[in-house]
Amino acid sequence: MPGKGDAPVLPGARAVARHVRISPMKARRVVNLVRGLPAKEALTVLQFAPQAASEQVYKVLASAIANAENNERLDPDALLVSEAYVDEGPTMKRFQPRAQGRAYRIRKRTCHITVAVEAVAPAAPRKAAKKTAPAKQAAPAETQSNTEGAE
Repeated sequence: MPGKGDAPVLPGARAVARHVRISPMKARRVVNLVRGLPAKEALTVLQFAPQAASEQVYKVLASAIANAENNERLDPDALLVSEAYVDEGPTMKRFQPRAQGRAYRIRKRTCHITVAVEAVAPAAPRKAAKKTAPAKQAAPAETQSNTEGAE
């Protein structure tokens, strides 16, 4: 993937789905969920997202992961969704007949979904903190209330 300026280029891959029959605004809602996530976690998020566009974004992300694995020889567990964006595609224009000879225009919008993944160092598994000794509990301080002395 081309780098910008003198920034180091990280290995990665991308995938593009063009002319997807869903509006760009609806697709952007889903793409915003997975941008910046680890690739495997992003697939899980998309698998259970209720939006209709999540199926299309899932396919593009899976394709980007496969491209990284097969073409760039990268480990799929060490991939991160570095770029994910949706561009507007061509709009199909249709007409719906209405009363008294009128016609209303129907715009069937399309979009282009682009997802790029890059390799990062795999995160070390988090270790659970071991409890060496139970925390010492302070003995309850003996306090005198104002009501005890007023008998």
